[in-house]
Amino acid sequence: MLRIEDLATRPELRVPALQLGFVGGEFLGQGLTAGLASSRRIAPEFFLVLLDDGVPVARAAAIPVAFPAPERPELPDHGWDSALVWAAEDHLDGREPTTLVALEVYVAESARGQGIAAQALVELKNRARRAGLSRLVVPVRPTGKPPLESIVDYLGRRADPWLRSHERLGAEFRKIAPFAMTVTGTLAQWEQWTGIRLEDGHTVVPGGIAPVLAATEQDLGVYVEPNVWYEHPL
Repeated sequence: MLRIEDLATRPELRVPALQLGFVGGEFLGQGLTAGLASSRRIAPEFFLVLLDDGVPVARAAAIPVAFPAPERPELPDHGWDSALVWAAEDHLDGREPTTLVALEVYVAESARGQGIAAQALVELKNRARRAGLSRLVVPVRPTGKPPLESIVDYLGRRADPWLRSHERLGAEFRKIAPFAMTVTGTLAQWEQWTGIRLEDGHTVVPGGIAPVLAATEQDLGVYVEPNVWYEHPL
């Protein structure tokens, strides 16, 4: 039977939860906001760890933010990255949050196909209600998207299983976040992260749902990933 804990009461679960693995390639952990996502010094009560007989099998991470606000009238085009910046700003300013942003749900390969991700999302919804928050929004990563297909064309095919999972739980499409996650690095760094030496132009790398755009003269590779904003009714 699954048991759900959080880092507010069980901080020692952070490392084993992170060791379960990561969505996408190693390079996704190299973005400027990646450290904010993994530190969990902000709202550890919304970093959930799901255990089966005491062993972590999944994690779900979310952060509370003040949204909407006068300077934040819409969900951000920069998706995941902007949500983490908003949470850090609100934490520093002591600003009261009104919305929960779910950043990720990750299930260990050995535990997939059992509905664990759905249980994690339901628990986040319940905790958002108990915290007095009015909304739960998610910059959903369309994990099945071919890297060279546009996000608009891909959504038109309605082919993504993770997006459909959110819809089955009652979530509603809000907008595309075309720049949800950005990672930049030198060509040497990209080779270290992916095992691929980038050439000028677009290169598909393992774990990416978009290509890396490289410029050898500038010694620069840039990855920009789209996500899709969904809202779960509370």
